Amino acid sequence: MTNTKKIVLSLAVVSSLLLTACTNEKLHTSKTEITKQNSILESYSAIALANYTDALNDAKSLEKAINTFALNPTQENLEKSKDAWLVSRESYGQTEAFRLSNGPIDAEDNWVADTYGALEGQLNAWPLDENMIDYTIDANGNKTSGNIIDTLGEFNPGGEESSVVDVSNITVEAITALNENGGDANVASGYHAIEFLLWGQDQDYSNFLKDGITNGALSAGARPLSDFTSDKNAQRRLAYLKAATSKIVDDLEIIKSAWENKLNGNEGLYRAALLSKLSGDNASKNIDEKVALKQIISGLGVFIKSELANERIAVAVLTPSEEDEHSCFSDNTHRDIATNYQGFKNILTASYNGKKYGASLLDIVDEQSKKEIFILMNSIENKITIIDEIAKTKEHFDYQIRPDSKHAKNIVKLKNEMRKLGDMMVVVAIANGISLTTDDVTDADETKI
Repeated sequence: MTNTKKIVLSLAVVSSLLLTACTNEKLHTSKTEITKQNSILESYSAIALANYTDALNDAKSLEKAINTFALNPTQENLEKSKDAWLVSRESYGQTEAFRLSNGPIDAEDNWVADTYGALEGQLNAWPLDENMIDYTIDANGNKTSGNIIDTLGEFNPGGEESSVVDVSNITVEAITALNENGGDANVASGYHAIEFLLWGQDQDYSNFLKDGITNGALSAGARPLSDFTSDKNAQRRLAYLKAATSKIVDDLEIIKSAWENKLNGNEGLYRAALLSKLSGDNASKNIDEKVALKQIISGLGVFIKSELANERIAVAVLTPSEEDEHSCFSDNTHRDIATNYQGFKNILTASYNGKKYGASLLDIVDEQSKKEIFILMNSIENKITIIDEIAKTKEHFDYQIRPDSKHAKNIVKLKNEMRKLGDMMVVVAIANGISLTTDDVTDADETKI
C-alpha cells in the first residue's frame, strides 16, 4: 500500500557557533533542519521509485503468466500464474506504507488526487464480496449465482447508490466501473479479485471457524482447472483475469510516473512538488517541507497502528474471521503482514532491499528514544517471523487466529506492539521539528475492537 549528503561542520564553524547569540543559534538550527528535511524527502522519493518500479515489473510478469494461461489453460500454467501472483505481492505489499500520506497512491483531494486518481482502491481493495465476481459455495452447499461472471448483459452490484454496468464483455473499463460501485466490499479489480479467480473460495460461509470448503490447516482455495476449461463460463473467467492484470499494470504505470526522476529522462510531477522544484504555472503545487514531513510521519503512524495492527490483524484474530484476513483465498496473509511491516521499516530507516538511500527519519531522534524504537521493532520482527514460519510449515494464518490455537496470543501481542510503534511516530516527528499527537497517528474511523 524513499542519496543524501551528511552535514559536516568544520571546527571553525563549531567554534563560532559556541560564541554566537541565542538568536543566531536558532537561525542556524533552522537552516540545518531544512537541509535535513530536503535530504529525508529525497530518500523517501528514491525508495518510492525503486519500490514501485519493482511492483510494476512484477505485475508485468504476472500479466505475462496470466496471458500464457489464457492461451493454454493447463494445470501447470495455472500454478505458474499463482506463483507470479505471490511474487507480485512481495513488492507491492511494501508499497502500502506510502499510503495515508496524501500522496499519489491515495490522495483524496487537491491536484494530487486529480492527477493520479487515488488508485489504491482499484489496486488493493479488500475485503471483497467474492459473490459479486463469481460463484461461491453457500451454507447449504449450493453454488451461488447472479455474479459478474455469469451475467451476460447489464449487472447491478447492489448497495447504496449502485449503478448498472454492461458486462456483456468483461473489459478493463467494466471492472473499473464496478469496483466499489455501491459499497466498499463490491471489489471488482485489483490483486484480490485476481487472487479469488485463481484460488477460489477458502471461507466456509456456514461458520467462521468451520473448514468445510478446503479442509486442512495448510490448504488454501482450490479452484478446479475445469472452471477455466470445460465450464460454460470458462472464457469469461479468463477474460476477467486478463482485464484485471492489465489494469494493475496500467495503474502502477501511473503511480510510478509520479516518482520518476530526471536520471530516468523526466521527473514525476509529484516528486518535483514534494522536493519543491516546480516553477512557473506549477509552482503553486509545491508542497511545504514541514507539511510533507508531517503527512509522511503521520501516515506511517496511521498505517502501522490503525491499518496494519488494527484493521488487518486485530479484526481477524479477535473476531475471529478468516474473511477479514488480507489474502484469505491464497492464505498469503502471513506474507502481507511481513511485507507491509517491511514497507514501514523501509521508509523509517531510509533503506530498501538492503540498500541505504540516505538520511532517515531516525537520524536525529535522541538515543534513548531510538533505542526504545529498535527494541520494539526487534520484538515485532521476531513475532512476524514466527507467524511466517508457522504459516509455511504448520498452519496458515486462518488457523493461527482461531481461539483454540496456541499461536493466537502471539498475533495479539504483535498487534499491541505495532500500535505502540505507531504512537512512537509522535516522538520521531518531534525530533524532526514536526508537531504530532497520538490522535494524528490514529485513524478516527478504525474498527473499535
